[in-house]
Amino acid sequence: MEKIKPIKLSSYKTNTDENLTSAEMGKLWATYMGNTMAIQIISYYLQHIEDKEIKTLLENALKLSKEYTKITKGIFEKESFPIPKGFGEEDVNLGAPRLFQDEYYVHYLKYAAKAGMSIYQVAIPLVYRKDIKEFFRYCMDSTMDLVEQINEILMSKGLTIKPPLIPVPEKVKFVHQDFLNGFFGHVRHLHALEIAHLYDNIENNVTSKALIMAFAQVVKDEKIRKLFEWGRDLTGENVEHYMKKLHEENLPTPSFLDDLVTASTFSPFSDKLMLFHKMDMFSMKMRAFGNSVAVNGRHDIGFLYTRSLMKIGKFVENAAKIMIEKGWMEQPPEAIDRINLSTERG
Repeated sequence: MEKIKPIKLSSYKTNTDENLTSAEMGKLWATYMGNTMAIQIISYYLQHIEDKEIKTLLENALKLSKEYTKITKGIFEKESFPIPKGFGEEDVNLGAPRLFQDEYYVHYLKYAAKAGMSIYQVAIPLVYRKDIKEFFRYCMDSTMDLVEQINEILMSKGLTIKPPLIPVPEKVKFVHQDFLNGFFGHVRHLHALEIAHLYDNIENNVTSKALIMAFAQVVKDEKIRKLFEWGRDLTGENVEHYMKKLHEENLPTPSFLDDLVTASTFSPFSDKLMLFHKMDMFSMKMRAFGNSVAVNGRHDIGFLYTRSLMKIGKFVENAAKIMIEKGWMEQPPEAIDRINLSTERG
């Protein structure tokens, strides 16, 4: 496929001497935080792995996270930007017993890769400095290559099912007034985009449910445990609602992954890492729901996503309050407080 025709510009060019914009700072900060966390998690997974192909997949993911972290840190140092604390060896116990079966690692990596790509794909159109732009494009391309490997393993080992098949349309159709119906009157069948996003949300949430269930087993702080248990039940309830919509159309769905969590109650991760991770994953769900609502037509499905969004937003808020209370939440780069500046000068 031929690339788009290049445009020659002489009046404007980007270079690496420009100051970082707010978008560049924010996305680099998020990339550093996420990948320092991923390094600790994947390093632990590699302590308990028997499947050779899945082990290679984990090693590839770890290599990318280390590379992204190193490059991001280098940019921060060049810009005299304070290096975020993020996560380190103090947040993982590599000697902890196995908490997950090998199969779970593949599902987890897919969910984590989606989270990374959600950062990179938003960053690329907002980034102007050449080196930062090239970095995020590299992150996106490399993570897409990893997702391709993940999907190949999922299918070759029979660990998942593809999104449901539907018939090819016989002709072009235009919608009628009942297109938006969901609760009353004639309710149409799901269209392809609604099916795709229901499938995606189920795939994400069965992975999330297994992870938060495992975290609830091993977390030390009782307040965080109760939050995790609520999040586990909330996620399970949401998944069942999404599955029901597809089952009503006689369409298959991905399965729960709860059986891939062992009975271990010995924590491999710090409470800080686990709470940050679930807060981050639930925030990603909110972005996914926004994308789902944008292509949805039926009122019943829109209501389902809106209700899920409100409850998940409450989980994120409660998690943030605990993070702040314990002094664990790092602050992203912020704008100048010009009101206080002028007050201080006065």
